[in-house]
Amino acid sequence: MSIGDYFAWEQRHSSRHEYVAGEVYAMSGATVRHNLIALNLVRALHSPARARGCVVLASDVQLLAAADRVYYPDVILACGAAGHVEQRVERPSLIAEVTSPSTRATDRREKLEAYGRIPSLRLYLIIDQRRRHVLVYHRDEPLGEWLCRELIDPGEVIEVPWIEGHVSIDAIYDGIDLQPMTVREEDEEGWSAL
Repeated sequence: MSIGDYFAWEQRHSSRHEYVAGEVYAMSGATVRHNLIALNLVRALHSPARARGCVVLASDVQLLAAADRVYYPDVILACGAAGHVEQRVERPSLIAEVTSPSTRATDRREKLEAYGRIPSLRLYLIIDQRRRHVLVYHRDEPLGEWLCRELIDPGEVIEVPWIEGHVSIDAIYDGIDLQPMTVREEDEEGWSAL
């Protein structure tokens, strides 16, 4: 399927589908915990983003990550003209994915690689919904290289300097019951580099 055919096809469906290199993949539903984590991040980013002319978008907005890749990230932050779009974002400055058993490997490999090639992107967050664990990939501005930081401790903070804001790990997991989930997931240690 061409990307143009995908866009037309997707508009006719009530469920969401991501597009990768000509293939279409149905998206599964999210858990309540997944949804609450994403909403906590949106809440934490909203005021500083709005004050700087940026918007925070959640889950139902398409991201054109490359000429042959369209995703629906859990959270997107876009600034200026990049945020004033009708249907899909092409120049995000922050993307966050909340992992689930079915998306964890994709978020850490395929999407990490695709998002890392977006010139406007400054931060990519991979947020675990089973435990307090956030991988923060940030572009080192002088070198243009991607660096990764792992957050697990209460009080740790993610800086979002272009909106003069920050998000604490406590805010991301505010009100979230981190008891073991009923869905089993193989634990994958370590993280990938860009």
